[in-house]
Amino acid sequence: MGQGMHLPGGMTKQVLYLFALQIVIIVLMGTLMKYDSEARPKSRSDKNSTDPDNKNGQISIYPMYQDVHVMIWVGFGFLMTFLRKYGQSAVGLTFLVAAILIQVAILCQGVLYLSKESGKAPLSLQSLLSADVAVAAPLISMGALLGKTTYMQLIVMGVIELVVYTVNKYIGEHHFRAVDAGDSMYVHVFGAYFGLAISFVLGYKEAPKEHPLEGSNYQSDIFAMIGTIFLWLFWPSFNSAALHGDDQQRAIINTLLSIAGSCVAAFATSALVSKNNKFNMVHVQNSTLAGGVAVGTAAGMMCEPFGALIIGSIAGALSVLGYRYLTPLIQKFLRIHDTCGVHNLHGMPGVLAGIFGALMAGLATLEDYRYSLYEIFEARAPSSPKELGEINDDYPVKPGQDRTAGQQAGYQLLTLLVTILIAIVTGLVTGLIIKLPILGTIPEELKFDDAANWELEEEQTDRKEENRSVDEQLPMGSI
Repeated sequence: MGQGMHLPGGMTKQVLYLFALQIVIIVLMGTLMKYDSEARPKSRSDKNSTDPDNKNGQISIYPMYQDVHVMIWVGFGFLMTFLRKYGQSAVGLTFLVAAILIQVAILCQGVLYLSKESGKAPLSLQSLLSADVAVAAPLISMGALLGKTTYMQLIVMGVIELVVYTVNKYIGEHHFRAVDAGDSMYVHVFGAYFGLAISFVLGYKEAPKEHPLEGSNYQSDIFAMIGTIFLWLFWPSFNSAALHGDDQQRAIINTLLSIAGSCVAAFATSALVSKNNKFNMVHVQNSTLAGGVAVGTAAGMMCEPFGALIIGSIAGALSVLGYRYLTPLIQKFLRIHDTCGVHNLHGMPGVLAGIFGALMAGLATLEDYRYSLYEIFEARAPSSPKELGEINDDYPVKPGQDRTAGQQAGYQLLTLLVTILIAIVTGLVTGLIIKLPILGTIPEELKFDDAANWELEEEQTDRKEENRSVDEQLPMGSI
C-alpha cells in the first residue's frame, strides 16, 4: 500500500496515544491545579467588601484574553491554509494541537507556583491568558513543519517545547530580569528557531525536494488572508494584555503603529523585488505582520510614535527580503525546509525586537519614565530600604538590584542569545525524538495532502463513481 503509518493499525495507535495523553492531563490537572481565590465561592460580606461589580478583578482582562484566543485558533489556523490541498489540516490540526497544548501550558506554569500547604497551583484568568500566549510558540514551530509530520509528532513536539519554553522564560524573567512585554523573545524567537532546528533534523540526511502540492491557489490564498487580517487586528492585544495602566496604553499604540508601518513597507518591498513590480501574496500574508513581532519586546517602553513606525517598517521590509532571498539559501545550504517561512515572520523580526528592546532599555531614564521606570525595569529599582522608602511615598516599588541602564540593556541581549541557544539545542533533540517510529511518519506522496489525516468528500464521491461504473457498466456498443 506504500502509505506507512496510514495503514489501519498505525492510525489506531495514533488515536490511542491521543486518548492516553488526554487521560494523563486529566489526572495531572486533578493532582496539581485548583481554582484561584478569585474564582472560588465567597460569602456575601466578602463580595460586598471587595469589588462587588468585579470591575478591578481579573475579569477585566477577559476581553483581551479573548482577542489572544482568536489569534491562536483563527489567526494561526487560517494563516496556514495557503497550501492548496492542506487547508483542513491547517485549521483542524491547529484546533486539535492548541486544545491539547493549552492544557499542557497551564500545567507547566502551575508547577512553578505550587502551594507548599496544598501542593496545588492556583488557576485564574491570568493563567489562561499566559497559557494562550505560551501555545503560540509551538504553533509557530508547527509552521516550519507544516504538511510533513503526523499529528502525534506535532503534539509531542508541542509538549516538549512547552516544558522548555517555561524553563527558558523563567530564566529570562526571574534570573536575568529581562523585559519582554509582547514575548517576542520568549515566544517568537524561541518558537521559530525551535521549529527550524527540528526541520533541520528531519531533512539533514536528504536535501528537501520540491513537492507538487507545496503551493497555493486562488482560494487557498484568500483563506490564508483571513488569518492575516485577524492577527493584524488583534496583535495590539497580544502585546499589551499582560500590562497595566500607562504601560498597556503605550503597548497598544506602539503595536498598532508598528504593524501599520510593516504593512506598508511589506507591500512596497514586495512590489520592488517581484516580477513586473506586482505584489506577492506570500509577502502580504506574512510580512505585513512582522511589525507586531518587532515591537513586542519594547511595546510598553517609551518608543515614541515615530520609533514604533520605524521599527515596524524595517521589520516589514526585512521580512520580505527574507522570503525573497534568504529562504532559498537556507533550504539549499542548510537543508532546512521552512514551510510557512517562520524565520521571516517570527525569527528575524523577533531578533530585531530583542535588539530594539535592549536599545530602548539602554536609553530609559528616570526623567522620561518617572518612578514607573522601576515598575517596567524591576531590576533597576534601588535595593536600599532608605531609597525605597522615599520612592514608596509616591509610587509603590519592589526592591531591585540597582542596575544601570547599560546593565539592563546587556541583560536584554543576554536573554535573546540564551533563548536562541536553548531553542536550537532543544529543537535538535526534539527532532530526534519525534523521528522515532512510534510516532509514525508521513510518506512522501502524502505530504502537504489532507488525505493523510482526513476523510475527504471528493474521495467518497470518487468511490461512489467507481462502484457505479462496476454496477452500471455500459455495453461497449453504446459507448
